[in-house]
Amino acid sequence: MKKGIHPKYFKAKVVCACGAEYEVYSTKEKIEVETCKNCAPIFIGTEEKKAIVGQLEKFYKKYKKSAT
Repeated sequence: MKKGIHPKYFKAKVVCACGAEYEVYSTKEKIEVETCKNCAPIFIGTEEKKAIVGQLEKFYKKYKKSAT
């Protein structure tokens, strides 16, 4: 490897808006994020599934008519 062309890696501290903290390796020393795996709606199960169910019903209705 050539010297002087690669960035330095630090043990970075990731801080979420909910207060959770993680340690990762990065080229930055501190990273601030808005959501993490603890507070994102998709991970904690509060995301509404109604839109997805509606899309599936629309799909089934569309292709049921064309199949008959």
